[in-house]
Amino acid sequence: MPYNSKSALPDNVKNVLPDHAQEIYKEAFNSAWDQYRDPDDRRGDDSREETAHKVAWAAVKQAYRKGDDDRWHKK
Repeated sequence: MPYNSKSALPDNVKNVLPDHAQEIYKEAFNSAWDQYRDPDDRRGDDSREETAHKVAWAAVKQAYRKGDDDRWHKK
């Protein structure tokens, strides 16, 4: 399901990403959620949600990288 705010993001996103990266994640997830809506898809929302999370992480990785210190840094 789409996220209305950064505070609604999963803990594994909120606890590791900086604020700006969280915003990127939220917007990418919501966009993918809308884009991959297929009423004929028999797999349901589980597959759609998994795809949206993958798209969101890919969007974050376009602007951020995980450093040697295990923290995410803007490229």
